[in-house]
Amino acid sequence: MELTHSDVKAAVERVAGQVRPVTVARADTAGELWFALEFMQHTGSFKARGAQNFLLTHRENGALPAVGVTIASGGNAGLACAWAARSQRVRATVFVPTTAPKVKVDRLVSYGADVRLVGTQYADALGSSHEFADATGALLSHAYDNPLIAAGAGTLMEEIHRQIPDLGTVVVAVGGGGLFSGIATAADHYGIRVVAVEPARCRALNAAITAGRVVDVEVDSLAADSLGARRASEMALAAAQRYDVDSVLVDDAEIIAARRAIWADRRVAVEHGASTALAAMLGDTPAFRPTPGERVCVVLCGANTDPSDLAR
Repeated sequence: MELTHSDVKAAVERVAGQVRPVTVARADTAGELWFALEFMQHTGSFKARGAQNFLLTHRENGALPAVGVTIASGGNAGLACAWAARSQRVRATVFVPTTAPKVKVDRLVSYGADVRLVGTQYADALGSSHEFADATGALLSHAYDNPLIAAGAGTLMEEIHRQIPDLGTVVVAVGGGGLFSGIATAADHYGIRVVAVEPARCRALNAAITAGRVVDVEVDSLAADSLGARRASEMALAAAQRYDVDSVLVDDAEIIAARRAIWADRRVAVEHGASTALAAMLGDTPAFRPTPGERVCVVLCGANTDPSDLAR
């Protein structure tokens, strides 16, 4: 299914009152650099938007089964799915690898999820979620590869545009491509360029753009807990090929430096996936350099992190 701006606009209406509107803040005195503080969203990341749009659409269509929803994720997508399911009063069965951090498993349980530990890798959990859906009739969700999830994520861009109408470029980190697909679809409608930023060792979208098709990539970055997709979605590749998109890479040292800079300058603790976006604009040779006077918004997409290494 091709994602359209109409899908994003429908999601805006659907999730109104169900998610927190994003706060945007000036990051410099000239008003040329802005931050979208999406880490303040329910569950601590943008994922809440897509999860709500996914479940609400199925409820509207009479396709939300009594047995509930299932997803494979030990991270932000699982948390968002469990939270949205609780708000919709349905059960969420979340399959996570046994290697998932205990703090995230505990938080899933606090949202009322039925948490099932399976295998040591995401692929193991994903396979089990498919088997569970087939056996029980549960609604199968996905961390990023679904147009309803992506359209929900795109509502963030609509809110950013309303608050910064003369925005030139939005900078966003990319994992599997759900947030990117929604952002790029909405941004194109308003003539806004998208800079898609990935860790050099988690470059699923960048590799797909280079190859002209989705391909498997190495996943070996400290930001892999939120940006560690082995391959981008077909939807994300189509958006990258169709819209005004720049794909850039940053290394782990730059991601660490950006995360520490956000903490040192503003006392905001974000996860490595969120600091990946800002990393593209820092350093002596930034991966992305705006034109003079261009207004840029960097999406700080999540804050589900252990801040102990920032205390100095």
